[in-house]
Amino acid sequence: MYSVTTHDQSKLYVKDWGSGQPVILIHGWPLSADSWDDQAMALAEAGYRTIAYDRRGFGRSSQPWQGYDYDTLADDLASVIEQTGAQDAVLVGFSMGGGEVARYMSRHGGRSVTKAALVSSVLPFRLKTPDNANGTEQSAFDTTAAAINDDRAKFFSGFFKDFFGVGIMSHPVSDELLEWARSVAMQASLKATLECVKSFSGTDFRSELSAFKVPTLIIHGTDDRTVPIEASARPTARGIANSMLLEYDGAPHGLFATHKERLTGDLLDFIRGR
Repeated sequence: MYSVTTHDQSKLYVKDWGSGQPVILIHGWPLSADSWDDQAMALAEAGYRTIAYDRRGFGRSSQPWQGYDYDTLADDLASVIEQTGAQDAVLVGFSMGGGEVARYMSRHGGRSVTKAALVSSVLPFRLKTPDNANGTEQSAFDTTAAAINDDRAKFFSGFFKDFFGVGIMSHPVSDELLEWARSVAMQASLKATLECVKSFSGTDFRSELSAFKVPTLIIHGTDDRTVPIEASARPTARGIANSMLLEYDGAPHGLFATHKERLTGDLLDFIRGR
């Protein structure tokens, strides 16, 4: 483990495993780089250098007061790429992390990136507006913020059940994993947790899909209740010219845990060019 220092002197916790072509894994809200461990292990064992870092405000990274907009978060990713010396990298963004990938491709011209993957991504635009009828109402995000402010430990207990598709008849992950996810989410600062809700709900990436100039893999579950596929992966696939969409039938949001073997296999096939 080491840290990367951003332009505003924040410290980002970085895990750098293996050697070979770099694959940079960007985690979702409200977790940390540890959510990628199963895939990171497999990628490193398959001969790839696997880099995963905690977003500012989350996990073991610094918790600054500012910097939770996507311009800053993309600049943080640029710092990771530059300071790790990653060249010909594959970017993999999960959920909120898909936004960092998109903004990096547009703001930094996709420098040093040869492929991109978007898993359960928030792209292209989460918010319902007159020209985005499939988006989510602002009131839903306001309710989320209010619940986090009121009792975020309680909120996360319910949130992660939807995240991993846990219901009366479905229990694809253990109770222990649910508790682990909640404990990781509670490591983040309250400020970062709330500000990132604003960022991933209100940032419109539709005009940035054309910035993807590299082969792009899009993976999404058809039963994702956190980021519904009809408002995310399907329009994203239509907007990125050189993309391939893999739909996981009946799968929820948290694919890195519920479908970890399939996800790992699909990522490896994509990276290897199959």
